[in-house]
Amino acid sequence: MAAVVLDDAVSGGGGGGRAGCMTSHDVVVGGSLESYRYYVSRRTVMEMLSDRGYNVADSDLTRSLTEFRTAFGQNPDLDRLTICASLRSNSKNKIMVIFCGTDEIRKASVRAIYANLLNKDISSLMLVLQSKMNSYARKELENYPYKVETFHISELLVNVTKHVLQPKYEILSAEEKKHLLRKYKLEDKKVTIC
Repeated sequence: MAAVVLDDAVSGGGGGGRAGCMTSHDVVVGGSLESYRYYVSRRTVMEMLSDRGYNVADSDLTRSLTEFRTAFGQNPDLDRLTICASLRSNSKNKIMVIFCGTDEIRKASVRAIYANLLNKDISSLMLVLQSKMNSYARKELENYPYKVETFHISELLVNVTKHVLQPKYEILSAEEKKHLLRKYKLEDKKVTIC
């Protein structure tokens, strides 16, 4: 089991920490840091997919760390963490989320992922990386016949859209769009508004 050292000023010292904050003491006593990172990043991905209009089970959004560790273990198998979800408005539009290992992602790795996805009927792919992806691998992603997004696992440890200072985005109706353009005296072609 790996020990985690956090600055006492950040963690509050003594394992107590700030209310609602997970300290190194809590992670190590309750289980591995690895399982905690996978739990938080997978939950953030589930919330992201739900916000984007994909079908995500409520149980996946509300799963606790204990339930996650019961289902996936202390050292989760990356294949079991894979997510496939369909769009609520069009069930044929599917996204696959793949958690990659700790080795550097190379061109051969990207080709192997694509070979495994040939029989899958998906329209987009999300890769959650734990290490760097070299430039040849990034270039290889451009050959995929669908959109590929990459996120480093550390980017998913906090869901920034849930932050108290993050405004809620809403899609404007055609009338609201016209009103906004008139109010700020803007031309439709000069502003990127959906």
